[in-house]
Amino acid sequence: MAAPCPEDPSLERHFKGHRDAVTSVDFSLNTKQLASGSMDSCLMVWHMKPQSRAYRFAGHKDAVTCVNFSPSGHLLASGSRDKTVRIWIPNVKGESTVFRAHTATVRSVHFCSDGQSFVTASDDKTVKVWSTHRQKFLFSLSQHINWVRCARFSPDGRLIVSASDDKTVKLWDKTSRECVHSYCEHGSFVTSVDFHPSGTCIAAAGMDNTVKVWDVRTHRLLQHYQLHSAAVNALSFHPSGNYLLTASSDSTLKILDLMEGRLLYTLHGHQGPATTVAFSRTGEYFA
Repeated sequence: MAAPCPEDPSLERHFKGHRDAVTSVDFSLNTKQLASGSMDSCLMVWHMKPQSRAYRFAGHKDAVTCVNFSPSGHLLASGSRDKTVRIWIPNVKGESTVFRAHTATVRSVHFCSDGQSFVTASDDKTVKVWSTHRQKFLFSLSQHINWVRCARFSPDGRLIVSASDDKTVKLWDKTSRECVHSYCEHGSFVTSVDFHPSGTCIAAAGMDNTVKVWDVRTHRLLQHYQLHSAAVNALSFHPSGNYLLTASSDSTLKILDLMEGRLLYTLHGHQGPATTVAFSRTGEYFA
């Protein structure tokens, strides 16, 4: 049975407030807030309700590279070129805790589904796991031989996947801290990776203009898309698992129908490279 086709995408809101390129976006669980990070060293938390004032959080000493809401939406994590991670309380006060996380730029931060821990990836070639509430470093995963651009927990929190400029995607067991498998099919740097909501497969995007989908149980390559004319910078699964959203340096966003294995939409809303994308937790919106 074919997946129900989503409604044609339409522009709902346009947010303007950063003084430089936007690097990352993420929706809160209830879709009431959208966080963004920027090269201007600030985070903005936008309210989806019209006429609400956005919060601007300043604290990082250099570009903000990544943002992620905790599953509850009560915390917001950010990573930066200043080598730190900050955990913010996303309200008007904007208080934050600083983690001196890495010895180089932090590229990615992602909360586990239980909110108890988060994972970071860095240009120092490591992936690190941290305790959220005890605010301490737990362990490091260090088999990549180049910058690590992205790391994500599986939906059940048992696996971690990471993408690197060493052209590999690595799958890790969180308990044993072992690398379970390395996927080496990308011809260039791997920019972004994410788990399918079911946890059974992963998708990765690369500078080779491709998107690849693998089964994490058999490690078989399931799908391969070469639809963009430049590097694919980011991707996000729809919560149903039926669609994949991609952002590219060719200035377009694309929505792929994974059930049919085909391109569904191409969106031309941006002037420059599209650097980041995220579906809301309900799948109703994307940014």
